[in-house]
Amino acid sequence: MEYLKIDDVAKKWGIGVRRVQLLCAGGKIEGAVRFGRDWMIPKDAVKPVDGRTKEGRTLQNEDMPMPRKTPCLYMTDLYSVPGTADSVGEGLFYNHEAQVLFEAEVAYSRGNIDKVYESANYLLNKHSGFYAVISAGMLLAMCAIWKGDVDMWRKAKIHISEAPAKNDVDRDTMLLAISAVDIMLYNVENFPEWFKMGCFEPLNKDSLPAAAVYYAKYLYAFGYSVATGVVKLDGVQGVSLLAMIPQTLEPLISWVHATGTVVSEIYLRMTCAAVYHNAGNDEMATRHIDTAISLAVPDRLFGLLGEYWRVMDTLLEQRLEAMDPHICKTVRNFYHTYNQGWSKLSGAVRGKTIITTLSPKQREVAKLAAFGMSNQMIADKLHMSLAAVKQAVRIVSEKSGMSRSNFAAIL
Repeated sequence: MEYLKIDDVAKKWGIGVRRVQLLCAGGKIEGAVRFGRDWMIPKDAVKPVDGRTKEGRTLQNEDMPMPRKTPCLYMTDLYSVPGTADSVGEGLFYNHEAQVLFEAEVAYSRGNIDKVYESANYLLNKHSGFYAVISAGMLLAMCAIWKGDVDMWRKAKIHISEAPAKNDVDRDTMLLAISAVDIMLYNVENFPEWFKMGCFEPLNKDSLPAAAVYYAKYLYAFGYSVATGVVKLDGVQGVSLLAMIPQTLEPLISWVHATGTVVSEIYLRMTCAAVYHNAGNDEMATRHIDTAISLAVPDRLFGLLGEYWRVMDTLLEQRLEAMDPHICKTVRNFYHTYNQGWSKLSGAVRGKTIITTLSPKQREVAKLAAFGMSNQMIADKLHMSLAAVKQAVRIVSEKSGMSRSNFAAIL
């Protein structure tokens, strides 16, 4: 077979060398082979259709399938190397919907909510394919959190439930997507029973890294609910259940690390860090926080870190400040926006008032009180005087209008 170099093919097809390289790397040119750093392309290879153009979208199916069958395209092996998010987005030019979706998900990771909102509505109004619709619905729900918009939240769930499912795998994926939206507000009730057992078999394999992320969030939220007494389990009290959850999460982290899914690894490490921190093991929490930060920095995925600021008390801030004060300031700003919206939306959906005026120390005291710790135990754990703990408990009660036994409801 006769082969051509990339420069020759670019000239023949009238496109840039960079685009031909991306097509080769994406497996879009049949018969292309790599020799070291160079690609060799069969002389009679057919130029792939450009999905960005009107003509290209007409030649292809109007609703092109996603390159991966998952509600979270950025949680796949498409994005496997930190620092390559933008080039991965460029490489999806052959599939316009996939490119819009992936770039919107990256924009969310960077806290660019306006772009996320525009892209999600574009995909939903276009009546895209199944995975594009549920992904866009989930993005819209994420926007609703940042904006504190309960109507947008409800519309997002409707869009997900109306995605054009064609089989049982699609329908099970839809159930997971709706539950994943609910877990953003710590609602653990709506996950399918098979998922609560840690079974991902009903899903397409492309969805497994995302499923691992939401399973971790489910376990954390459930363990937290048990620790605060919101959920009752016979023979289980305090943080004992939380302390056991890392035994499940650590293998999941090792798996996504080995499979190369950057965003899934960041989410899993931060969730595991939250579990460790709330169970009283800050040494292990710090290990995961530092690794997650190192994964997020190359592509500036600081919006993801901002999601975890409030559940880490002051630990995440301490680690970021030690590494880079400028990044710490950026993440802190994202947190303030996210926290205001989350508190407003969570309160509206759950019919409760989430207090946002507590200082980090007051919130930590209130959380430990909700875990059932005595004032003396809290003082010992936080290295505070007993009088300071009593004062913090009194201030939290005054600000919230809640007794100590009800602190879980305001956090």
